Amino acid sequence: MTTRDQIHKWFFYALGLFPVWVLDAYVLNRLPVFGIIPMLLPLAVVSVAVLEGAYAGAGFGLAVGLLWELSYPGGFGGLVFGMTLAGMAVGAVTQYALSQTFVSCLLCSAAVLGVLDGLQILRALFIQMDTLDVLLQVAVPEVLLSLCWTPVVYLIFRLIHRRVGGTRLA
Repeated sequence: MTTRDQIHKWFFYALGLFPVWVLDAYVLNRLPVFGIIPMLLPLAVVSVAVLEGAYAGAGFGLAVGLLWELSYPGGFGGLVFGMTLAGMAVGAVTQYALSQTFVSCLLCSAAVLGVLDGLQILRALFIQMDTLDVLLQVAVPEVLLSLCWTPVVYLIFRLIHRRVGGTRLA
């Protein structure tokens, strides 16, 4: 693929990320379900990594992690590294062990969301914010509610992938 084709492809992936980010940052924050707000940005990373592979997943994860850190207050920069690592790991797993299907995306999304919430729980336990049972009462519904949005996010990026993904433009 030429450089122009690559720019064209990633421009459309960035356009696909925009509605996901708007939903995550502006719509779902104002409509919590039982006080729980889903996380959609990790689902975007997983979807692109499943469809495009490890290298592209890592690059997209880096961009999403940077967007996440710059968009939401209280970040320390760890999400940039974390989303890059998540994109690379998910892309490698789907290239070599799983397939490029929605089921693989759902499994990998559950794993990434579980790791993210697990790290948040460990941090909260370390600073003695609350007890484990209280933290799990928030984390488990958050993961489950986020997974409910996986079909929407996957569909957005699957439609983009069908048009310009892989080496389609070459």
